[in-house]
Parts: sequence; C-alpha cells; structure tokens
Amino acid sequence: MTDYPTPASAPQAHDAEDLITLFDRLFRDSENTILVRGDDEPIYLPADAQHPHHRVIFAHGFFASVMHEVAHWCVAGPQRRLLEDFGYWYKPDGRSAAEQAEFEKVEIRPQAMEWHFCACAGYRFVFSADNLSAGIGASEQFRHNVQTQALEFVETGLPPRAQRWCDGLRALYGVAPLTAADFSLQGR
Repeated sequence: MTDYPTPASAPQAHDAEDLITLFDRLFRDSENTILVRGDDEPIYLPADAQHPHHRVIFAHGFFASVMHEVAHWCVAGPQRRLLEDFGYWYKPDGRSAAEQAEFEKVEIRPQAMEWHFCACAGYRFVFSADNLSAGIGASEQFRHNVQTQALEFVETGLPPRAQRWCDGLRALYGVAPLTAADFSLQGR
C-alpha cells in the first residue's frame, strides 16, 4: 500500500483541493506541515500556540501557487522551516533591474523544482519573474539557469521531500517518470 492514489482515481482537472488532500496525506504527520488555501499573498507560517502545524499558505486557490510555494518549502532546510516565510528577504512587485537580478539568483532552484512538480501533474510550467508592475519578465539567462537545474535534478535526483511530492503528483495524475525531454525551453 502506498501513500498515493492510483492513476485510475486520478482527477480530470487540475484542482488545488486535490493538492491539499495529497500534501496533507504526505506531509501532515511526517513533517507536521499542512497546505492551506489563502485569500491574498502566499506565506509560510511555522506552528505556534494557536496552530499545531506549520502552514504552507498559497494564493487565491491557484494551482500554480501551490506548486510554487511547495517548491520553496522543499528548498528550505529544517531551521528555515521554523521561521515565518523561511526568514528570507522578499521585495514585492516593482523591483529594480538590480533587485530583479538578485531575485532571479535565489529563484533558480525553487523554480526548477516547481517545473518538476508541474510536469509530474501534467500542468504547464510558467517561469515567474514576479515583477509585473516593473515590466521586467524572466530573463533568458534565468530561463536557461532554471532549465539547467531542472536537468540536473533529472540526473542526480530531487531532495527527499521534493521527490515524495513528485511521486505523489505522478501517481495522482497518471504521469510517467520524467526525462530530460520534459524540460525543453521550446514554447516557453
């Protein structure tokens, strides 16, 4: 018996509620962490006196937001998972070109994981520059760097929590194991 539903029970649509169920089944007990639909900006909140579980809170019920926030959770180490938003710097939409370059540097690994997660769910991955008001999209170098990291994960494997999430997604959506061909920049 696995923790994963069989492909025969796979949902037809990409619904964030299915991801909440899967995430909680995989990580509620083992990592004391749950996935929560948020109303506004995504955030990670560690357990506290009012909440016994750490919470990965994603934005507006968006499927893509789940993938992105879970990727950040998978990148964060044990000490970072005890801090609000993992203790990381974040400057919201409207970053300068220099700030955007810094943002891209720290987003390579999580977006490469996010690409894996999306591929495991049969869902289209979109690079996120997260800087719409400044009109600065994801640079070609950033896209290349994310692809390089995604391909490295194909070769060397994902970290354990990320692999467990991928395995659960693949089982839920009936997706075959990923190969390098799943990480092409054509059409992105």
